[in-house]
Amino acid sequence: MEPAAPREPPRQRPAPACSNSRPYVPRRPQASPLYRLIDDHFETLTRVYEERYEPTHGALRPVVAEVVGRFLDCGLLEHGFARVRCAACRAEFLVAFRCKGRGFCPSCQARRLAEWSLWLDEHLLAAVAHRHVVLTIPKRLRAYFLYDRRRLGLLSRTAYRTLHAYVVAALGDPDAVPGVVSLAQSFGSLAHWHPHLHLIVSDGAFRRDGSFVPSPTHEPAVLAEAWRRAVLALFVRQGWLEQDAAAAMLAWPHSGFSAHVGPAIAAEDRAAVLRVARYGARAPVAESRLRYDAERAEVELASDAAEGPYAGVHRFAALEFLARLVDHIPAKGEVRVRYYGAYASARRGWWRRRGVVLAGAGQQEAPATEREAEPWPALRARRRRWAELLRRVFAVDVEVCPRCGGEMRILAFVTEHAVVTRI
Repeated sequence: MEPAAPREPPRQRPAPACSNSRPYVPRRPQASPLYRLIDDHFETLTRVYEERYEPTHGALRPVVAEVVGRFLDCGLLEHGFARVRCAACRAEFLVAFRCKGRGFCPSCQARRLAEWSLWLDEHLLAAVAHRHVVLTIPKRLRAYFLYDRRRLGLLSRTAYRTLHAYVVAALGDPDAVPGVVSLAQSFGSLAHWHPHLHLIVSDGAFRRDGSFVPSPTHEPAVLAEAWRRAVLALFVRQGWLEQDAAAAMLAWPHSGFSAHVGPAIAAEDRAAVLRVARYGARAPVAESRLRYDAERAEVELASDAAEGPYAGVHRFAALEFLARLVDHIPAKGEVRVRYYGAYASARRGWWRRRGVVLAGAGQQEAPATEREAEPWPALRARRRRWAELLRRVFAVDVEVCPRCGGEMRILAFVTEHAVVTRI
C-alpha cells in the first residue's frame, strides 16, 4: 500500500477566469448514444459496406477504422488515466485519456476548438467588425468532393478570390485585402454529404499600411452570382465539367448556389465571432441532438435547421446513419481550416517584417494578473493548459474538487496494463 503523504495546507489558487465556473465532472462515454451506436453497429457496417454503401458513398477508407477504434477507447479508464488528488480533502479521482480525434469525436473536437478559438482571439483576429458568410454549391456538384477531399482546398481558394474581388469592387481599392478564415464543412443538418464553406470575413479590408477600410455595403445576390460563375469556371478549368454543361447550369433559374452574408459582428463582441468559428469547425453531430434506439436499431436526429425540408426530427436505420457519419472523418493531413488575405501567414509575415501593425490588432493582451501568474510566456503563447481552456470556454474547472471545492493536483499518469487493471 502506498504510504500516506504528509498533509499540507492547500495553496492559494488564482481566481478562475470565469467566475461562474463549475467543478468538472468526468464524462461517461459508454452512456452516450453515439458511442453505443458505433459500438453496436460498426463491425456490421464494415461487413456489408462494400455491397450496400460503396456505390453511393465510395470505398470505405482505411482512416475510418483507425479513427473509430480510437474513439471507442476514448475516455475509458481501462486504457490509461491520470491520478488526480484534492489537496484539501485528499479525495482521489481518475481522469481517462482521450483519443484526440479530429473532426469526429465530439469531446476531443470540442477541446481542439477551445484551444483554437483562443488562438484566434489572441493572435489572429484583428479588433474590427466581422461577418459570417456561408457559400454553398448545388447537389449536382457535391459528389466531386466525396471521392477527392483535396478539392475542398480549391473550393476554399475560389471562395477567397471571389470575396476579395467582391470587397475590392465595393471599396474601389485594388491593393486592399480582407481577413478571411475559411472553414470547410462536409456535412449538412442531417449528417448527409453536403460540402460547403463557412467563412469569417472582416467587414472591410486592410490597406498595405495596415489601416482598415470598412465595407460600405453588401449585396448577397451579387456575391452569389459571382460565386456561381467562379465555381463553374473552376470545374471547367480542372476538367471536371464540360463547357456546355457549365453553360447550361448558368441558365438554371434556381442554380443551387447561394451566398448568405450575416449581420456585422461588432469588434467588441469577440465572443460572437468565436462562436461562429467553433460552429464552422464543429464535429458532424452534436450528441445532444442524437437519440439511439438499440432495440429497433434506429437513430433519431433532431436537425439544427429552423425551416425547410431538413428541419425537425428525422429517423434513420442505424447502419444508414453510420454510413453517413463516417463519410465526414477527415483523412490524415486533410486541411479543413484555411487563412487568406490579411490573416494568411505570408501576408502577416510581410507586415511583421516591415513593422506594420493592423488597425485594431494587438489589443487582446492578457490582464496583468494573468501574465504574472504564468512563469513561461513563450509556453503560454504556444499552448493553453487544458484546465484553463475548459474554464474559459466551457465554464468548467477541472482543478476544483467536486467534493469540497479544493485544489486538484495530478499525481501520476498510469499507462501500464497491469497497473491499470489493479487500480
